Amino acid sequence: MQIVPTKVVWMDGKLVPWDQATIHVASHVIHYASSVFSGGRCYRRANGDPVGFRLYDHAKRLVDSCKLTLMADQLPYSVDDIYHAIIQTIEANGLVPCYIRPVIYRGYGELGVMSRNCPVNMFILIQDWGSYLGDRPARVMVSSRRRPRSDSMFMGAKTGANYQPGQYMKNLATMLGFDEAIALTEDGLVSEGSGENIFMVRDGVLYTPDLASSVLGGIMRDTVITLARDLGIEVREQRIPPEFLYTSDEVFFTGSAAEITPIGLVDTTPIDQTPGNITTLIRRSLFGIINGPDVEGQPGWMTRHGGWLTSLNLATE
Repeated sequence: MQIVPTKVVWMDGKLVPWDQATIHVASHVIHYASSVFSGGRCYRRANGDPVGFRLYDHAKRLVDSCKLTLMADQLPYSVDDIYHAIIQTIEANGLVPCYIRPVIYRGYGELGVMSRNCPVNMFILIQDWGSYLGDRPARVMVSSRRRPRSDSMFMGAKTGANYQPGQYMKNLATMLGFDEAIALTEDGLVSEGSGENIFMVRDGVLYTPDLASSVLGGIMRDTVITLARDLGIEVREQRIPPEFLYTSDEVFFTGSAAEITPIGLVDTTPIDQTPGNITTLIRRSLFGIINGPDVEGQPGWMTRHGGWLTSLNLATE
C-alpha cells in the first residue's frame, strides 16, 4: 500500500510533524542497513474501543533485536518506554485501526562499516494498512534465494539487513505474477516468506519450520501456535522438506501485517483446502480475541481502551 502522511511521527522522544520527520543522508543506516524494526497492529473493536495486539511483545522483541546487533547498550529507551511511545503515537494521530512501525537505527557519526561511533536513534510511525497480501488466497513461488544461516547473520533479529534477500524474492515473485515467495534454508528446507512465517497442515497436524530453520520468531507465529494448542490441535515445530509445500492439505502465512493469509497455489500446484478448516478455526479464534470485547487471550496480549496512556509528557515540536 502507498504511504499516506499522518499528523505526527514519534522521533527520539518527541512528536514531530510528518513533513519534518527526516534523517540525514549521512546516517549510517542509509549506507549499511544498520536498523532493527517491528510491526504491530491496533484494531477497533465492534464497540468502538481501540485495542492493541501484543504491543508489549513487539517492544520487547525490538529491544532483543538491539541486543543481537550491539545497539542495546546505547539505546536510551526501555521496553516500557517504547511500549508507551507506541500508544502515544497512536493517540496523537487519532488513527485506529492502524499498522505500527517502530524503527531503531544508527544515525550519523562517522562513515565506515564500524557503527559504534554512530548514535542510536528511533522513530515510530503508523499507517492505515489493510490486508498485506490482499483478501484472496495468496499465489506463491518457491524462491531460488536461500535464507542465510544464523552463524552468518542473526536471523532471529528483525533487522533491515536481514530483509535484503526478501526484497529480491518479493520483487521477482510479483514480476512473475505471484503474490509472494517462500525461501528455503541453505540446506534446502522450508524457511519462511519474504516477510511472513509459514504453516502447513497435513492429516490434522499443524507444522511450521523450527527456529533453527533461519526463521524470525514471529509474534503472530507464536500467537498461532498458542491458539492452535488451546484448540487441541497438535503443533510440530521441526525441519520441513519442501515437498510439504506441495502435498499439504492447507498452507498459510502468518505475520502482524499478513495476519493469517491462506495460500492457494505454490508454484503450479493448487492447495487442496484453501482456506481449510484448521486455518479458518485458528483465524476465527484470533479475531474473536481481537474483536472481543470480553475475550482477552493470553495475559498481556491486549492493550484495551482503559490502558491507553494520555499523559506521557512527550514534547511536541
